[in-house]
Amino acid sequence: MTAPRTRSRRYIAIPLGTAMATALAFLPNVNASAAPADDPAGLAAQVSAEATPLSYVVNVRPGHGPSAQVKKAIARAGGTVVTSYDRIGVVVVHSSNADFAKTVRKVRGVESAGATRTAPLPAQSTTDVGTPKVLTAEEIADVEAAAGQDPLQPLQWDLPAIKADKAHEKSLGSRKVTVAVIDTGVDDTHPDIAPNFDREASVNCVSGKPDTTDGAWRPSAAESPHGTHVAGEIAAAKNGVGITGVAPGVKVSGIKVSTTAGFFYTEAVVCGFMWAAEHGVDVTNNSYYTDPWYFNCKNDPDQKALVEAITRASRYAEKKGTVNVAAAGNENYDLSADEITDPTSPNDTTPGERVIDPSECLDIPTQLPGVVTVAATGAKGLKSSFSNHGLGVIDIAAPGGDSTRFQTPAPPATSGLILGPLPGGNWGYMAGTSMASPHVAGVAALIKSRHPHAPAALVKALLYAQADATPCTDPYDIDGDGKADAVCEGPKNHNGFYGWGTADALDAVTR
Repeated sequence: MTAPRTRSRRYIAIPLGTAMATALAFLPNVNASAAPADDPAGLAAQVSAEATPLSYVVNVRPGHGPSAQVKKAIARAGGTVVTSYDRIGVVVVHSSNADFAKTVRKVRGVESAGATRTAPLPAQSTTDVGTPKVLTAEEIADVEAAAGQDPLQPLQWDLPAIKADKAHEKSLGSRKVTVAVIDTGVDDTHPDIAPNFDREASVNCVSGKPDTTDGAWRPSAAESPHGTHVAGEIAAAKNGVGITGVAPGVKVSGIKVSTTAGFFYTEAVVCGFMWAAEHGVDVTNNSYYTDPWYFNCKNDPDQKALVEAITRASRYAEKKGTVNVAAAGNENYDLSADEITDPTSPNDTTPGERVIDPSECLDIPTQLPGVVTVAATGAKGLKSSFSNHGLGVIDIAAPGGDSTRFQTPAPPATSGLILGPLPGGNWGYMAGTSMASPHVAGVAALIKSRHPHAPAALVKALLYAQADATPCTDPYDIDGDGKADAVCEGPKNHNGFYGWGTADALDAVTR
């Protein structure tokens, strides 16, 4: 069983939405002319008035901004620099020249360059991401919480699944720790999020350049509630309202990287990691894949540049002390297989089916070096029906929910999905590896709270060492039809379904 084709592919909204709509776009012809005498390399671009503007990343030597020669070449090729992340050598450029990337790749000092999208600026697609199942007033009133619990905590089967309820008896986490939600935006006015929100570490990065306007990190009424739900799973306050987060004593920030149409483009993701690195963020949560390619193949010069840009940004953040956590994806793919059929890329124009080698074509940031890759489990502790997997790819597992038909929680919980806050002061259910990743981000925040001086590498090592070893589910017949729905490989303490095991919040606060 595979997940529906939602924009981020990292969550399932309930009820399930219809298939996403994609705009049809194309690159019109560019009128070429002979190179002028003072431009023997042919860098000058004569672009027709109807040309399609695209966004690009140009990667130069890290530690330095683009040289005068590179700047001049960018301009001659019809490019305009939007911003430059000099410490990692990533330059964001807009251009209407269809040959822009091909042209600047020839320039001395340019290591790689590529278009970050196939749709014009701004992307014209719209996405139906589905509507979460919102709790009604009657459902809220029916919940009876025990002493010391937030009102809706009895519905959160996911907390005891990682022993977070027991962990909270010892520690809620430190106010000195911040988890950034790199996502669709966070509603910091929500009563479960407002007490722990870190405004100084929040920003809008959609354009690839930080927008620090107050509230720019919030989703509009027309945008996905995804980021708000994720933020609450991590750090919803233990304040007598709503739910309880995995680490209800830490701070949470919103780094908005998703366009109104629902696309997570490379320039925005680079900006998100760089902002987190420079603003004291301890953990980032990344419940998305970088559009428009589900997998970015390094033998394609454009896609290679995107992998390089985000790799540089995520590694820079880790060097600054940030633990980067990412969702594994919702297609029930074996990411360690010899090949995978990707029918959805590029998703911002017209997708086509392609067969890729997952060792060469990467889901970013999920499969980047140093990133914690998280698979999802359901209410029975089994791999969620939709969760991607793969020996050597999955690092750890955590609750992401599943259809109640497959994995039914024990009472008083009533849904096999994950409960969290929604914009406008509501709460509702969602599921996906999008929901598993924030559980791990919350546990990482608890580890950082207990070990405040631990570098990112040590926090990750503790995260894996403290995980509860979870053996392969064999056979894995989640729908009970007598046929295996996925194959798990590896021993109890390191396998393709659960990685090093299921995250353990209690060990995070006691060891």
